[in-house]
Amino acid sequence: MSFNLLSQFGHSASVGSEMRTDVVNYPTVTVDVATIARIRHREAMQITAAENTKFGACLAGLTPQQWGARTECDRWDVRAVAAHVIGAAAAQVSPREFVRQVRTGKPFVAEIGAQYWWDGMNELQVRERADASTDQLRQEWADTAPNALKARSKLPKPIANLPLLKLPAPVGRARLKYLFDMGFTRDVWMHRIDIAVAIGALPDLDGDHDGRIVADLVAEWAETHGEPFVLELVDLEITYVSGVAGEHVQISTIDFARILSGRADGDGVLRHPLPL
Repeated sequence: MSFNLLSQFGHSASVGSEMRTDVVNYPTVTVDVATIARIRHREAMQITAAENTKFGACLAGLTPQQWGARTECDRWDVRAVAAHVIGAAAAQVSPREFVRQVRTGKPFVAEIGAQYWWDGMNELQVRERADASTDQLRQEWADTAPNALKARSKLPKPIANLPLLKLPAPVGRARLKYLFDMGFTRDVWMHRIDIAVAIGALPDLDGDHDGRIVADLVAEWAETHGEPFVLELVDLEITYVSGVAGEHVQISTIDFARILSGRADGDGVLRHPLPL
């Protein structure tokens, strides 16, 4: 494991042979997962606006050397991660741009040995910004993110409810709103974590914003696998309980997200993924 936020707190998580250590009891707020209200459209747009601001601040704080730091995303450094996030926002602004990226990126799927159509789209986003300066990338995010948010906020319900192509397990088939409400926002959030991990920094996490994103993730994750668990997120000082007599996991938000997204391995209940 290349980075473990829990080392900042003096302990680690009981999720794998490299991460095991003595579990320390910390006072936390306990939440029954069954009581978590899922994020709906209006709240999703508010969360997206806040996450866009956080991502912009993340880019603004990067040094010239940090832009070249390798990330846990295959073949991508920090600069490529930023280019992908910015390009994805551009695709959200208009259906025409979204379709253009899908079609233009399609040949890249086989070229890079990927599996899904969006992998080619992501590759296109990075390649099309290969010659942009870091200042230009920052400015494109500042210009594009508000327009993407506006377009997503006004997405007509009939379109939002259209069936989407099958997503990786355990999500499977979902409506378009799955991506346009929180899916794209989770992607920005996870890549903000990727950047923090790459440069060895702690991301800006707070209970109101990041905690709400995580609560929604936990609720969906619990529903997909159905196993009981006690999940203690030590940095957010919150414990999620699902079912009775479940496995107790003590972990940081960063490592929980890394494991769910496949960036790190997990065992026990953490063997169940959730694409981010």
